Amino acid sequence: MNNNGFKSGFVSIIGRPNVGKSTLLNYVIGQKIAIMSDKPQTTRNKVQGVYTSNDAQVIFIDTPGIHKPKHKLGDFMTKIAQNTLNEVDLILFVINAEEGYGRGDQFIIDRLKQTKRPVFLVINKIDKVHPDELFPLINFYKDKLEFKEIIPISALEGNNVNTLLNQITEYLEEGPQYYPADHVTDHPERFIVSELVREKVLHLTREEIPHSVTVVTEQMKKREDSNIIDIHATIIVERSSQKGIIIGKQGKMLKEVGQRARQDIEALLGSKVFLELWVKVQKDWRNKMSSLRDFGYREDEY
Repeated sequence: MNNNGFKSGFVSIIGRPNVGKSTLLNYVIGQKIAIMSDKPQTTRNKVQGVYTSNDAQVIFIDTPGIHKPKHKLGDFMTKIAQNTLNEVDLILFVINAEEGYGRGDQFIIDRLKQTKRPVFLVINKIDKVHPDELFPLINFYKDKLEFKEIIPISALEGNNVNTLLNQITEYLEEGPQYYPADHVTDHPERFIVSELVREKVLHLTREEIPHSVTVVTEQMKKREDSNIIDIHATIIVERSSQKGIIIGKQGKMLKEVGQRARQDIEALLGSKVFLELWVKVQKDWRNKMSSLRDFGYREDEY
């Protein structure tokens, strides 16, 4: 389908960890496909969200926050984020109005200087600062790079997000509708189920746990003669002590993770869910290519 005047294109959302990239993606799509947490480096894969209006379709790519890698998983995440810069039609460089300029920003700006794609500066979290604080910030970033547009928003509140979408559409060229209008992501449901479980672990634990956790959905099966979906998922950690924390006293923590995740999964699937969670130790999985591949971090797919 190629409506007369219909526009489409791919847009990368890039920025330091924890500037609100996933919050922006979820707001635009209208449902949770990218997990959110106040822990940095929450997004690990390239999450594609599809926004369709009457006259345009925008495929958003929410990349892992660009940062200096400390292990093979970090290498993988940074590589994905950088590779997308040359594959898209437009780049949104998201910064946090509250934090302002940080060392990680220069790292990204240096990479943006090497791309020929148009770049928008998106100043997020404007609900957290006084409007007068925005002008010095805008002037500061203007000197760093030639941005096609500078748009202040609040992804959490939705302030100015429609303006951003309109500006994106202006810059896109006429093109096909790649996905059906009701399509919101290209990720399989299993992937999103795993991510929703991991999100709950991030919310409920602290210290070293968040970065050491991944989740694999082993099975998703609809019961015969019933609307219930049985899901078996494994939470993988690097040490026995972490396993103990996630299970909790008398299994309390694991039960809480399961209850919270089940609510989101039921909303996603539109069906009753029976969720069974297991916790498994796989030592140093973040530094083993075989483990990374097994858990779905595949470079060849990006």
